[in-house]
Amino acid sequence: MESVWQNIPFFCILLCIASASFTSVLPKRAARAVCLLVVLAVIAMSALLIGRVSAYGGSYTYMMGHFPAPWGNEIRAGLLEAVVALAFGVIMLLAILGGLDRIDEHVFDDKQNLYFIMLELLLAALLAQVYTNDLFTGYVFVEIMTLTACSLIIARSKGRTLVAATRYMIMNLMGSGLFLLGLSFLYGMTGHLLMSHIHEKVAALAADGAYPRALTVTVALMSLGLAIKSALFPFHTWLPDAYGYSTPTSSAVLSSLVSKGYIILLIKLFYRVIGLEIVRQTRINNVLFVFGLVGIIMGSLSAIREKDIRRMVSFSSVAQIGYIYMGIGMGTEAGMVAAVFHIFVHGMAKSMLFLSTSGLVQVSGESKLFRDLRGSGYRNPIAGVAFSVGSFSMVGIPFLGGFISKVYFAKAAMLMNPTETLIVLLVLAASTILNTIYFLKTVITLYRPVPADGPADARRPAFVVSMLCLIAVNFALGTFSQPIIEAIRAGLRMFA
Repeated sequence: MESVWQNIPFFCILLCIASASFTSVLPKRAARAVCLLVVLAVIAMSALLIGRVSAYGGSYTYMMGHFPAPWGNEIRAGLLEAVVALAFGVIMLLAILGGLDRIDEHVFDDKQNLYFIMLELLLAALLAQVYTNDLFTGYVFVEIMTLTACSLIIARSKGRTLVAATRYMIMNLMGSGLFLLGLSFLYGMTGHLLMSHIHEKVAALAADGAYPRALTVTVALMSLGLAIKSALFPFHTWLPDAYGYSTPTSSAVLSSLVSKGYIILLIKLFYRVIGLEIVRQTRINNVLFVFGLVGIIMGSLSAIREKDIRRMVSFSSVAQIGYIYMGIGMGTEAGMVAAVFHIFVHGMAKSMLFLSTSGLVQVSGESKLFRDLRGSGYRNPIAGVAFSVGSFSMVGIPFLGGFISKVYFAKAAMLMNPTETLIVLLVLAASTILNTIYFLKTVITLYRPVPADGPADARRPAFVVSMLCLIAVNFALGTFSQPIIEAIRAGLRMFA
């Protein structure tokens, strides 16, 4: 029985891939049902894995088919991987439920089964990046995720989605190329692809003082490739169109899952492949730290200038990605814990913001301009409340997840030298003010009294359930955060 539960990660990945293979011949309703059932199964198995790993008391590696490297492939699972997989599954489920009606409107009937195939393959790619212990396998699924994400952008087939998908593909292929180049250098230096084997070899090379410049260039290339793919400032130029013009489910998935999958792979690279101490020696984390700080401010300033609510939420993502890279760039356990927790917070809040924005736009004559959204919070009450909760979380209002994130970022900053501590605290304060300006302005607009001349909300059950669940999760992250923080901290120590 022990070997059965150890196969849970493999079962999750295989289920997503296998379901995608026959969803193509199903009608749209059946394809939708299969996709939702698959995501539910992944959530259930991930929750079971959390329980089993907690009882087991550590991480484990499992050779698929019992073939050792280089002929076989390894899966590694620990507490952090299981928690991340559960969070990704929950976000995927709620993103699909919250955008079901808009999928019917935006995606042609004969293409909807293909849309759900892309969602299943995307989830498979995310899970593979979370669980794999083989760096090249991680790269393969990076490419699968890139292709599926591009398909989700272009699925709407109207407006600027073709341009958005093209820009997304160009920038992400650049990121993939840099990552692959760094991977090739790393393989040339170590002769291994398994993360644990590479880690041992890199530690030996660093101890001998061999290839110092080559190792720095390798880490820089791989970090830069993943930074481009996850939209770290100033490599974010593809993001506003990709998020702003996609169907709501696509926007929620892209902002909450795709960019976070790349960041999780970067964290694995730092901990499991190179080693955090060696990363600090290369000073690459310092570069990410600076770009994260700049991204926090510039993303917020860009959001303030927007008059389109979806592009405003998109630019807000640039700022939030900056928070995550700031935490990673600190190069400490405290900073990494804050960064991983913010991945969960931002994933839940941003998914809710994009989905609720869709509901507000729908009752405003399909206009995304602020002047036409006046009073939409009254016409679609659940969307108005959900957008307000997500906004307050991103600002950092107490009892919501964003507040806890900022507290942990501030605590992590206290462990740095005085100059860096001061810079981080000033940026956090400035960011909070800027967040308040554009989010509070939007919330006030939604509830500004105007004649009730727009269409009323139809109160679609799936949308309401999704919004209520996301609201509850955002409050849970703000009020019951300690067990999650402890799980992240334990998971990172298992990584190291």
